[in-house]
Amino acid sequence: MEHAKFGTSYCKPLYCDSPESCVVTVDPPDWEWNLDNPYAASEAVDASDAGATGMSKWLSGLPSPVFSAYCIVAAFTTYFCMYAFRKPFTAGEFEEPLSLEYYGVAYKTVLVAAQVSGYTISKFVGIKVISEMPPGRRAVFILGLIGVAELALLLFGMTPVPWNFVFLFLNGLPLGMVFGLVLSFLEGRQVTEALSAGLCASFILASGVVKSVGRMLIVDFGVSEYWMPALTGLLFVPPLFLGVWMLSRIPAPNQNDVSERSERQPMTGKDRIDLFLRHAFGLSAIVVVYSLLTVIRSFRDDFAVELWSELGTEGEPSIFARSELLVMFGVIFINGSAVFIRNNRTALLGSYSLICGGFVLVLASLAGHSAGVLDPFTFMVLLGLGAYVPYVAIHTTVFERLLAAFHERGNIGYLMYLADATGYLVYVGVMILKNYLPKGINFLPLFVNTTFWMSCVSLGLGAMLLVHYGRRIPRDQSPVPIADEPLPETV
Repeated sequence: MEHAKFGTSYCKPLYCDSPESCVVTVDPPDWEWNLDNPYAASEAVDASDAGATGMSKWLSGLPSPVFSAYCIVAAFTTYFCMYAFRKPFTAGEFEEPLSLEYYGVAYKTVLVAAQVSGYTISKFVGIKVISEMPPGRRAVFILGLIGVAELALLLFGMTPVPWNFVFLFLNGLPLGMVFGLVLSFLEGRQVTEALSAGLCASFILASGVVKSVGRMLIVDFGVSEYWMPALTGLLFVPPLFLGVWMLSRIPAPNQNDVSERSERQPMTGKDRIDLFLRHAFGLSAIVVVYSLLTVIRSFRDDFAVELWSELGTEGEPSIFARSELLVMFGVIFINGSAVFIRNNRTALLGSYSLICGGFVLVLASLAGHSAGVLDPFTFMVLLGLGAYVPYVAIHTTVFERLLAAFHERGNIGYLMYLADATGYLVYVGVMILKNYLPKGINFLPLFVNTTFWMSCVSLGLGAMLLVHYGRRIPRDQSPVPIADEPLPETV
């Protein structure tokens, strides 16, 4: 049998209806083209069929809305359950015994800082691990990471106070990589924004729900706040396994997806450096915006009990879930609608407009609160919506459409973890600085002032990004045929 070869690279057909329309693409030498039957269907006709068996092939043949619904349920379930291993401890007040303090730092602040520190280190590790992760290892890796986190929570409950804070650090250490692994199943598709919006809905809603579950275990069932985190996690183990199994059956993006959104593939260290240098200004600016958003979102989330209490609303465990449910629906509707914008340039510029609009809403909600025209519930919902719209837009649209608009080969995992790692590092710094403020300071005024100044800076950067990419993104955003891509190592 003869083999077609150009230079040092072999070619394989993607589709061949006739000799004139046969399209080829270059792959590594282990691919061979049988010239004895050049118009036979290739075993790699569709990326979604590569390695697919049984249920994966069935899923690839479903109508887009049904396929999207399946992916959203799988991603939402998995990441929602992950939050049950991460956030429940924040529902505890940890004021006893003796209002424990470490060198003047409140015990709960130590617990939050410990977990966030581990989570931050995980994000930096994830820049390499997630961007290089082969698709076949994602599902097992997710279960392994969450298993380690639950073991740390069990040790947190068993270890005497105050030394148990070490195990919250170890709890955060593996969990920071779970989001990137889940997102990797969804990126590079024509419906990625809708899928990612569904994924992001999980952490908007889950945070409030798992805190409500944690408070109910403490208030209604008398569970110790030290054992409550581990018990909450155990309650979510069965749906976690279901979600991960569903994720593992999702087929890879097909050729239409690749043509519209560019090919997504693991990245080497050189790939990561080259991609950053090509977009240094834009990526630096969006990382700063994302970092400030992380501070606002995390402060609002980790100290929700204290903020609601100072707003005059306490003793209602369900208030966390009710407020975040409204925020979730608003964010999904706004960010998920980007899926209807096929032009990558329009979608990317639209996402920067959403970022600016979100910060305008945050500033408006702060003004309404200061003027006394917003009740506590409306204030927290509007502020949450304003902060989460740009935060989720970066997850769902900004990086996805940036790669697609410039026809970059790589993956969202690298870009997302570059931003995430920086964001959580800044948040750790803010938490450390907070403890040098005067004793007895209220959380609410601190939160309001911090959010105001960070929103002003972010709004300015968002406007700069809108102008920058308005000038730089190519106006021709037609889908790129695979055959038109440069052929490496050809003569």
